[in-house]
Parts: sequence; structure tokens; C-alpha cells
Amino acid sequence: MTVQTTAQAGTRADAAPTTNIDWHSIDWARCNSEVRKLQVRIAKATKLKQRRKVKTLQWLLTHSHAAKCLAVQRVTENRGKRTAGVDGETWKTPQVKAQAIGSLKRRGYQAKPLKRVYIPKAPGKMRPLGIPTMKDRAMQALHAMALEPVAETTADWNSYGFRPERCTADGISKLYMSLYQRGSAAWVLEGDISGCFDHISHPWMLQNILTDTKVLAQWLNAGYVDKGTLFSTQEGTPQGGIISPLLANLALDGLEDLLAAEFGKAYGLKRTRRHLAATNKVHFVRYADDFVITGSSKELLAERVLPLVRDFLAGRGLTLSETKTKITSVGDGFDFLGQNVRMYHQGTAKAQMLTTPSKKNVKTFLDGIRMTIRLHRTSPQALLIKVLNPKIRGWANYHQHAVAKATYNRVDKEIWRALWRWAKRRHPMKTARWILAKYFKRIGDRSFCFSTMEVRKKGKRIELKLRRAFETPIRRHTKIREEANPYDPEFKTYFEDRLSVQMENHLQGRKRLLYLWKRQKGHCPACGERITKLTRWHSHHLVRQVDDGPDASENLVLLHPTCHRKGHAKGFAFVMPVGQPPDLV
Repeated sequence: MTVQTTAQAGTRADAAPTTNIDWHSIDWARCNSEVRKLQVRIAKATKLKQRRKVKTLQWLLTHSHAAKCLAVQRVTENRGKRTAGVDGETWKTPQVKAQAIGSLKRRGYQAKPLKRVYIPKAPGKMRPLGIPTMKDRAMQALHAMALEPVAETTADWNSYGFRPERCTADGISKLYMSLYQRGSAAWVLEGDISGCFDHISHPWMLQNILTDTKVLAQWLNAGYVDKGTLFSTQEGTPQGGIISPLLANLALDGLEDLLAAEFGKAYGLKRTRRHLAATNKVHFVRYADDFVITGSSKELLAERVLPLVRDFLAGRGLTLSETKTKITSVGDGFDFLGQNVRMYHQGTAKAQMLTTPSKKNVKTFLDGIRMTIRLHRTSPQALLIKVLNPKIRGWANYHQHAVAKATYNRVDKEIWRALWRWAKRRHPMKTARWILAKYFKRIGDRSFCFSTMEVRKKGKRIELKLRRAFETPIRRHTKIREEANPYDPEFKTYFEDRLSVQMENHLQGRKRLLYLWKRQKGHCPACGERITKLTRWHSHHLVRQVDDGPDASENLVLLHPTCHRKGHAKGFAFVMPVGQPPDLV
């Protein structure tokens, strides 16, 4: 039986059938459309401060069949889909996923305790995570869809962590713009909140966050199980839950407006405010629970800004970390989000602001690469290259907006030395000339390239080579507009244009993927929705290779992972013209 997820069955979506659902027959495009319409209405009502209307629209969304389908899809398609909670259940089969849709009901819902696990945080330290059950995760995803438009509409303009369409590069760009001029602020307050997720006040969240408080209280008071013992939770929202970053952002929003009211804001306010901003040079940038506040003097930050921040956090049950919170001169530099921000030759005509990969970040990356090489001491060369290349590409892409070429060159040399030790250990009785000839070859104008030949299907030989960080081009990042809201129709075209540029940059160096993405105009031909870094994609052969289909671009198409699985289960209903030239997005 095919379940409708259209407007006819979606406005009163709780009335939609919840039994005999065919998972592969769900119309995901219409699900997204219905939910998107409600989210836009929620954002508009929030902007107009119509609190009662917001609550009504949130109720409609959380009882919508379309939203329930998307919530189940989210928790069964993400990276944690195989990790079970305290009940040991995972939703793997289409039948179980379909049944889960009907189980997402507010009436009778009782959140279960979280499973406590620990992951490495820093040398000698562990970060606690709380793993909810699959049903609790789906309920959180469902209510997060209703809460996110509220959060995006009321958020601090210069908050960049755990928000759609924003990234760390935006935060670094804002800092650069606030500090690069000669007359810019000379001091910064580096703030770090002590155990932010673990100490947010429950009463504050229940009184101030515009969501279903009955369901929210269930998650906050569920407790957690650690080594077989049940512990209660009197404060905080556990790290690991889908909705936890959203709740943390809502708890910290408002600090930028508080600073603007006290010290002035350089945009959108009256002349007196602009004058105060120019005098105090106070700018605010936050990513999750880490933030930086600039100021004209050390005394301003220590005597006026810091007490204001402490009072703001105290109302939410939070405190600053005394060891990580400090006031630093821009001339000495400071680390933020893995990069070092510093004004070189401060106070002279040669003054220059540079952002470079921080020493700590480079050391952590190289330590991880060396550990990976040691763990693969007996692995084939081809496997080692396949494991290392994504790590090098990801790290280099993260820093491609900084002044990083010299760091890239040094990192490449360190990786080469580690690989040389790896090769020598495998052949202790061979000469250096023999080892070089076996593992390190000349490719084009590049000498001593760590490469090998791999035999694939039908005897086809492919040359695999280790990627160099130095090959990553440096690109200036275009910062997102501070007032941009993805749920405001006014910014629809803006975000579409921005997404196209981001995907082109993301796929640079992968010519085939970029060709396919442009040919499809950035959309999945199965559902019509956009293909992004967040949705991910699968490559599908129109004519199967087992049926002698070629592994050529004309025989390939990019699909969402869900659409790919649905297509194999139900048969593909779209046609991609063979040989169609790519259209520029």
C-alpha cells in the first residue's frame, strides 16, 4: 500500500495511515515540500512575535505524517544508524522503518535513559556522550524540525556552530574582518564555557525555549546508564542527542544583542550606537560554546565585558572555564577553531593580519596520520593510499581558506618521512635505491611520489597515488550574510547561488563527480531535491556493469542514498539522456 504524503494527507498528517506502509513508496519530494512550507510559516510567525501561532504550527508539524517520515529517514541514514541505545534496537529493514513512522506519537511517549559512552577528547581526557534509543532519536529529529526555524530566526547573527548553511570558515572570516585593519581592536577575550552541554539549567530551558515542554522535559529528565547503573540528570542536555546542539545554541543566543546594547553595534543601528561601536571596537563571534569578543583595550574586556558575560551565563546555569578563558593581545595571536589568528608587525606600517593552521591542529593531524601508518604496517600499499587520501584531503580542504601553503609543504614532508620509515621496515635487507623504485615513482614533474598500480575489474589497471596537501588550492572564503535565514523566502535565491559555489569548490579535483553534478543541475533525478554535502550522494550505473554497462560518465548518474536504495528495490522511474552535455549551474 502506498502512503500519501501530499497536502491532502499531510495537513492532518496524524490521520494518515500508520500500518502497511511501504517504505520504498514514500514520496520524499512531497514530504520535504510539506515540511518546508510549515517551517517557513513558523519562521514568519516567530519574526512577527506571534508566539501562539508558532506553537500551533509546531503542533501541526510534529503531528505531520510527512515530518515523521523524514525524522525516521534522518536517524536511519546518518552515521550513527548502527549504534543502538539502551534497548539494543536498530532500525535496519524497510519494514521496521515503516513501522517506526507510526510509533512517533506524543500520547503515551516515555523517553528512555541514554547509554553513556566515552570518546577521546584530548590526551588523557575523555568526552562523555549520551546515546538515545532509535525512537528517542526520531522524536528528537521530529521536534528539531519544528524548533529549528525558531532558532534560526532568533539566533545571534555571528553564531556559526551547529547551524544550517554556516561553517567554521564563516567564523574565521568574521574575525578577520573585525581585526585586519590598523585601527581595529588590539585585544580579544577568548571565552570557553565549562561543561556547557552538561550544565544548562533545566528550568531556564523549559521556560524560555519555544517548543513542546512536555516532550522536552522527558528528554531532559531521562537520565543515563553508565556501566549498568542508572543515573538521574538534574541539569544539562547530553551530548550525542540530535536536538542537543540546537538547545545549546538557544541557551547561548542573546549575548551578542546584550553586548550591542551596552557597547554599540556597527550596523543597522542609530548613529550613537555606531559611534559606541567605533570607540569600543567590540565584536562577537561564537561557534558552539567557544567564543571570541574583541575590544579596544585589555581593561575594557576585563572590567566591563567579562562581568557582563558571566552574569549572562549565570542566568542559564553556566560558568566560564577559568583555565581556558583569557584576554590576549592580537599581536601575540590566538587559536580559534583550529587556526591561529595573529597581527604580525603590530603597530608598524607593515602590520598584517594572517590566519594560519594552528600548531596544535597540525600536530594532532600528523599524530593521527603516523598512527594510521603504524596500524597499516602490513597492509598493501594500495590500501594504505586509499585510507590516507581522504584524511589528507579533508584536513587540507578545511584550511584552504587560510594562509596555509607553507604548512601544507611541511605536512607533506612529514608524511613522506613516515612513509619512508614504513617502507624501510617492510624490507630491512633491501637498499634505499630498491625501496625507492618499488614504492616511490616519478609522475609527471613530481618525483618520489608514493604510488602503485591496482588491478580492477576486467583487468583494468589504475594508478593510485598519495594525495599531497600542497595540491589543494588556496581560496578566499565568501562569508555568509549575517542576517541570512534559510527559512526566510527572501533569501531563497541567495542560498541557492551559495550552494552552487560551495558544491563546485567541494568537488574540485573530482572531475567526474563535478561533471555529473553540473549535468543534473545539482538535483537528484529520482526525487528532484538538491544534492548537497549534507545529503551526500551515490553513483548509479544506468546500465549495470554485470550487463556490460561501461564505467563512463554517460552511463552514470548521482542519486541521494535513499533514492538509490529505493530505486533498486522498486525499479528506477527516471531516464537520463545518454551523452547529454553538462549545463552550467
